[in-house]
Amino acid sequence: MFTSIVGNVFGFKALRALRLEDLRIPVAYVKTFEGPPHGIQVERDKLNKYGRPLLGCTIKPKLGLSAKNYGRACYECLRGGLDFTKDDENVNSQPFMRWRD
Repeated sequence: MFTSIVGNVFGFKALRALRLEDLRIPVAYVKTFEGPPHGIQVERDKLNKYGRPLLGCTIKPKLGLSAKNYGRACYECLRGGLDFTKDDENVNSQPFMRWRD
């Protein structure tokens, strides 16, 4: 949620200076987030990775990657040693990468 609110605003090239001074989230809204259904041990068990930090990244298709190139970037990251990749939470349908692709 924080990324959706702040991340895109701070990324506007037209803004030369910006500072977030306060953010208030209604308690009723916060209560709708129950937290993760399980902890890190379950993730480690699924990945069979122990004794070291897990390494992942977010690939940003909204910077111009087609669906094919997005898939290729994910593949290369995982082949190169990352434990996981995650979707960019702000992914939407754009001319260079349609949602259905």
